[in-house]
Amino acid sequence: MPEGVTSAILITEYAVKILALGMVPENRQPGSSQAWLLAILFIPVVGVPLFLLFGNPYITGRRHVIQAQANQLYEGALKDRPTVPVGVRVAPGVHTILEMNRKLTEIPCMSGEFVALYSEYKQSLAAMTEAVRAATDRVHIEFYAQSWDDETDEFFTAAVEAAERGVTVRVLADHLGSGKYKGFKVLRRRLRNTPVEFHLMLPINPFVGRFRRPDLRNHRKMLMVDGDHGFVGSQNLIERHYGSARNAKLGREWVDLMMEVRGEIVHSMDAVFAVDWYSECGEIIETVGELAKGLPATAGSMGGDPTAGDPVSAFQLVPSGPGYRTQPNLRMFTQLISQARERLRIVSPYFVPDEALLHALTSAAYRGVEVELFVPDKADQFMVHHAQRSYFRALLEAGVIIHRFRSPAVLHTKMMLVDDYGGIVGSSNMDLRSFNLNFEVSMLVLGGAAVADLNDVVERYLLESSTLDLDTWMNRPWPGRYVDNVARLTSALQ
Repeated sequence: MPEGVTSAILITEYAVKILALGMVPENRQPGSSQAWLLAILFIPVVGVPLFLLFGNPYITGRRHVIQAQANQLYEGALKDRPTVPVGVRVAPGVHTILEMNRKLTEIPCMSGEFVALYSEYKQSLAAMTEAVRAATDRVHIEFYAQSWDDETDEFFTAAVEAAERGVTVRVLADHLGSGKYKGFKVLRRRLRNTPVEFHLMLPINPFVGRFRRPDLRNHRKMLMVDGDHGFVGSQNLIERHYGSARNAKLGREWVDLMMEVRGEIVHSMDAVFAVDWYSECGEIIETVGELAKGLPATAGSMGGDPTAGDPVSAFQLVPSGPGYRTQPNLRMFTQLISQARERLRIVSPYFVPDEALLHALTSAAYRGVEVELFVPDKADQFMVHHAQRSYFRALLEAGVIIHRFRSPAVLHTKMMLVDDYGGIVGSSNMDLRSFNLNFEVSMLVLGGAAVADLNDVVERYLLESSTLDLDTWMNRPWPGRYVDNVARLTSALQ
């Protein structure tokens, strides 16, 4: 190679590295900055293209603009609404968290009725199907992964029948999250000639100018019927083995949780759906009026009588994702953890915390809170499985109790319980992807029967889990430790 060409390559390489030192850390967490800089400095041929494709810390300006406009509408419509519904008593520390959630998302805590929890696929699909069959006005379906298969056949048939009798049925499905499943192709084909309105979330189609960061996902899972009946949680609209004959043969099924609610809290779910719907197709769905009007906040509608000392249920929906610059889900998790006084119970299939969350959890354990973490014995994603294992030592040393749910099942529930007063159910994992790259939604519930029922679910998970001890963990083979640490490093490349 000519000497001039060699010199030019070297100059270019060093210029790129020097620029990276000043550009990569901008608007990025320290761990992520370090991982990207290592990739760029040591393997620039690979690191630079990956950074240009996946490393933009601002992600998408259009989504920020749309979300900011929606937040302004919410703020104006809800300015006279209290942050906590009348009749609901919360501790001062919890009240400040509700205020924070509202400031970040403009959605206050609302009244509602807790109906049920569903921890079994057949039960949750049956309940959602019956809700769709009873629809009289509209049905909004927003799920990350969707498939028309043997287990979801009745649900989607009910949705088509509702549309054919005049109910407005709108469906949103994540493009990359659903597109890999055979049943999704069946779903699109069968919906094509029906009145159901269907759109892809975050589609990638460069031939018509639809291109964005390929690592973004809309991971939300919600069903809203007639504006006052809703379901939210971790389960996708796909059969429990995710369309894999091998999974079925191995007995590998996804274990999920869905919460059914009624009342004004569903208005906030519809409002989140409306923003996603507008983002994908440009159609405005009028939801602000309903959100502002709300429903009477009575003890009966919230599941208890405050005058008799019974716990009263209240709900706050916390959406998060690239549309927000402030990581509402991460902030809520860390602040609730800091409020725990007796017990924390966390269920997360993908537990890859950032520094703030890791410190909050270990600090809770150090100050005497009983902290339990439930994860799958073997996660369904290789890199995530090994990345989360790299945090087990720090957690165990702090006194966190780690339960590993039986394999080959995949514990896919995303849930947190704080003492005996509050719980969270939703789509958000406790990992860097859910905090930074995924559009997520989490339902915070305070008081009432929901918290007791969530504890019952965790107790059932406990019966199917083994508990990890520090000595056993520290004696695991060295090659496994090496892979865990490499996976931990790559998980920060966001």
